[in-house]
Amino acid sequence: MRELEVLERQGWEALSGVGGAEFYADLMADDGLMVFPGMVLSKAETIRAIAAAPPWAEFHLEDVRVVDAGPDIGIVAYQATARRDGEAPYRAFMTSTFVRRDARWQLVLHQQSPAPGSAADT
Repeated sequence: MRELEVLERQGWEALSGVGGAEFYADLMADDGLMVFPGMVLSKAETIRAIAAAPPWAEFHLEDVRVVDAGPDIGIVAYQATARRDGEAPYRAFMTSTFVRRDARWQLVLHQQSPAPGSAADT
């Protein structure tokens, strides 16, 4: 299950550069969803949103927990603090659910809940 934490961190690295949309186009299941404050996005909507968003300048993940929910299901939960250039830090509790399909992990659901006092941002 450690590989799921690695995938989650690789996603943050991708979102901190120019390859975020491509990374998630490959990682997300075709029927995957992302739940942000005030919205639920399909895979296509997620990829468009990521491509339009500026990259994160820095991020930090803490209290990372990985749950083995079965032979082909895993969940990663953690608190993230991230900042884009010129913006206040965004702090949120996040959960990513992965399913192993066709011998590889796919992201089927990612959910964010902003920490109290944090600006709601995607």
